Amino acid sequence: QVKLVESGGGSVQAGGSLMLSCTTSGFIWSTYSVGWFRQAPGKQREGVAAIDSTDMQVYADSVKGRVTISHDNAKGTVYLQMNNLQPQDPGMYYCALAGGVLPPIKADDYGYWGQGTQVTVSS
Repeated sequence: QVKLVESGGGSVQAGGSLMLSCTTSGFIWSTYSVGWFRQAPGKQREGVAAIDSTDMQVYADSVKGRVTISHDNAKGTVYLQMNNLQPQDPGMYYCALAGGVLPPIKADDYGYWGQGTQVTVSS
């Protein structure tokens, strides 16, 4: 059974940093992509960043230069380091899993999702 568990969310002041973790289990795929998405109240879920099993990374324009996605294959964990958090960054952050490389960051392309971790930014 595929399982994704997010952690690391919290409340920070604007300009602060957080590192989110997504621990995966229950699959053995030779090629895969893991994406991070966020959803603010009343807004659609949007892609933040994604990484695939070849280490290719993609980022949304809104976070380029402030966010880094990485993975530790031995631990089955994908990380999202977020720096200089801004008022537009809060929301529920989800990680998701898809088969295949060339990671998309469109929610419809992902079939497995975690429960999310909340990020709050205060000014």
